[in-house]
Amino acid sequence: MEERLSQLLAPYKGQKGASIPILQKVQEEYGYLPQEAIPEIAKFLGLSQNEIFGVASFYAQFRFTRPGRHSLKVCQGTACHVRGAPRILGAIQQELGVKPGETTKDYKFSLERVACFGSCALAPVMVVDKNVYGRMSTAKAREILSKY
Repeated sequence: MEERLSQLLAPYKGQKGASIPILQKVQEEYGYLPQEAIPEIAKFLGLSQNEIFGVASFYAQFRFTRPGRHSLKVCQGTACHVRGAPRILGAIQQELGVKPGETTKDYKFSLERVACFGSCALAPVMVVDKNVYGRMSTAKAREILSKY
């Protein structure tokens, strides 16, 4: 990891205010911010590990846990909620054995609940990676999961 981080950080040499672009680049490479990367980034920027962690934890875009290969999001907006989204989320949780914000043990899926996708006409909505699935039911959700 150390060698790869050196390559990622090299273009930012001498840029004191580059903490956010560096964190973005590292997360783009690994899918998250590995704990081992924080000391390397801090050393490179001449900052403390706490300062780097403080920046990374302040912004919602950064994550500290490895995500699943597939991002699974279930809308919980008003239209989706009224049309059964809580049941769909519950069925998915049971099927995968994880709660929203967690990743399956095999790193296949990361589950998230989302406030609204803005696809109310298709409610209830589930998104896997970049694929939007509308008019969901618990059976349809399980069927879609099985394809991944």
